[in-house]
Amino acid sequence: MTALLNERVWESKVFTGEWTAGGGEDRIVVEPATGEQLTTVGTATPDDVAVAGQQAAIAQKDWAAKPYTERAAVLRRAGQLFEHYADEIGEWLIREAGSIPAKAGLETHTAAEECYNAAALAAHPIGEVLRSEQPRLSFSRRIPVGTVAVVAPFNFPLILSIRAVAPALALGNSVILKPDPRTAISGGVVLARVFEEAGVPAGVFGMLPGGADVGEALVVHPSVRVIAFTGSTRAGRAVGELAGRHLKRAHLELGGNNALIVMDDVDIEKAVSVGAFGSFMHQGQICMTTGRQLVHESIVDDYTALLAEHADRLPVGDPFTGPVALGPIIDGKQRDHIHSLVTASLEAGATLAAGGTYEDLFYRPTVLARTPSTAPAFAEEVFGPVAPVCSFATVEEAIALANSTDYGLSLGILTGDAMRGLELAEQIPTGLVHVNDQTVADEAVVPFGGLAASGNGGRVGGIGANLDAFTETQWVTAQSALPTYPF
Repeated sequence: MTALLNERVWESKVFTGEWTAGGGEDRIVVEPATGEQLTTVGTATPDDVAVAGQQAAIAQKDWAAKPYTERAAVLRRAGQLFEHYADEIGEWLIREAGSIPAKAGLETHTAAEECYNAAALAAHPIGEVLRSEQPRLSFSRRIPVGTVAVVAPFNFPLILSIRAVAPALALGNSVILKPDPRTAISGGVVLARVFEEAGVPAGVFGMLPGGADVGEALVVHPSVRVIAFTGSTRAGRAVGELAGRHLKRAHLELGGNNALIVMDDVDIEKAVSVGAFGSFMHQGQICMTTGRQLVHESIVDDYTALLAEHADRLPVGDPFTGPVALGPIIDGKQRDHIHSLVTASLEAGATLAAGGTYEDLFYRPTVLARTPSTAPAFAEEVFGPVAPVCSFATVEEAIALANSTDYGLSLGILTGDAMRGLELAEQIPTGLVHVNDQTVADEAVVPFGGLAASGNGGRVGGIGANLDAFTETQWVTAQSALPTYPF
């Protein structure tokens, strides 16, 4: 096989079954670590959405009518292509998204797994025989929704696209993907090229980088019946409101301000390693990032000091040119937002134990000690490598602190008594719970989603969630003769 992106037929283009110029201006793709221009990508307009939506509606009917074995075979080939091209795709994830190699490897591995699981989903039973008082066959069956719009963010551009794209395709839908323009190659072009090579028919999959106007056009397009959106809570509210006005389903995976509760019976060295990974992995640019570290008062000073030592020795730099633990923040706007929250938190009474400085887009892993619960870095989602530490005296206080947020995405509890951890978790509403692990975790086979300001539940992942997300349930009856009615 030739390289996936080597022949740059995709450069300055969008994808609607073929590579064409989008109606918007070309966007320069910049490497955050160096500021170097990597390539250009085309951008779409609402007019492009109208064309792609019409093509998707037509192509979807033939795609849904194919034997499930054909759709499954396409998804299996896509999984194999993600594995075959893992090194090439990984390089784009490193250079375009600022990923360290291990994180890039996780994305390509998960993309392949999502495709393999979607291939199996295509063969899954799609209905059941129902009882009826009448002399007839009564059953329910799952049918494709039609066209699914997938709107994905910059931080895990491949995973957060493919986890909705693959199952939606497997179940007989067409898909239009809008990747974040900042990661349009690793979160958009890569998928278009993989599915093109895997044999997805023209029009079944589209890829349209663009801004909010493109996202809005996707939500309101008549052929789009379901929107799978991953992004900020603010944007998610707007998507959900617009979808509701048009009586469409919106599956919203939004932000988080996730708590890690550290009990007094843990191995502090191991607990600090867990906490550091949860707060600093991928520069903290993850919805599941450990945003609040709640540590029992009897160990909080030792824990914080050791966490600061870990932060100070983590190398930060260009992940493409050397071994580092943290790469760059995605852009200057996000870096400045992170720093403003850190600065405001110090003014609110937190103590800087490590970090708090940056060079270009490289922000040092930061530890805030004795952080008041009202400090911005504790109360808000930072989306950066910042670990605010706060102490608690009782289990009840820990529960209250963990619940002092509008978010409800992920929760970690570190304790020597796992059953006590499970009991504690029952009192903290959240979509994901990890006893004796940090808050960042995902697998292709699990339902994923948050509560409250973090989204509207486990809407993707796992057989049940994907069937609910990307199919409609239809009731069907059949009988051998016409009934007699008293009319």
